[in-house]
Amino acid sequence: MHDTNPKNPRRVKAIVGLRLLEVVRDRDLPSEILEEEDPAQTIPRRLGLSDAVERQIRAYRDDVRKGVRLTDEGTTALFTLVNRRSDSDEVFFSTGRELVKVRSPFRWGQVLPTSFQYMFARTFFGWYLKHLFGRHIVGLAEGPFNVEAQGLFFREGDPKGKVCHFISGICQGILEQIGNGSAEVEHSLCQALGDDRCRWEGSFIEPQS
Repeated sequence: MHDTNPKNPRRVKAIVGLRLLEVVRDRDLPSEILEEEDPAQTIPRRLGLSDAVERQIRAYRDDVRKGVRLTDEGTTALFTLVNRRSDSDEVFFSTGRELVKVRSPFRWGQVLPTSFQYMFARTFFGWYLKHLFGRHIVGLAEGPFNVEAQGLFFREGDPKGKVCHFISGICQGILEQIGNGSAEVEHSLCQALGDDRCRWEGSFIEPQS
């Protein structure tokens, strides 16, 4: 998944590739043969348990430890490969959500009014996306927690917009951790569906009395 082309700088944190493949592996069926299984369903799923995937997971773990970053092209190729799965939207969402680890200062929002929680969430989101991808790929929009993007580089080869669930998962994880409760994220606009941009609208879910 690496590229040595000097014109293609390594900007993406290797943890993105590592977590994506770990989610694929964990979602797939056990490697043992199951009784009365349907090979048409189980064999494609077991691809996540192949030796090639395990080797790549070990390589990404080594990259994470050494601080090695991935190229845009390598990241896009990995996302495109995973997008061929029938459950790719769930994989991308889980990956984004599991990647988020909100640092303790931002968790102070848990004891503050909702308006401060949204402020902390917006600030952390902007920092975290730049931290993962080496630059701003998604921008904040007007509203409590609304974000927008045009031409996400890893959406190449994604005609149905399933990769957009990756951003949904990140938004979900940030809101849940900063608000210390339930949250919801709507992908209200999508370029894959003909809109001029992608848009995500997130909100805290107030607990019912």
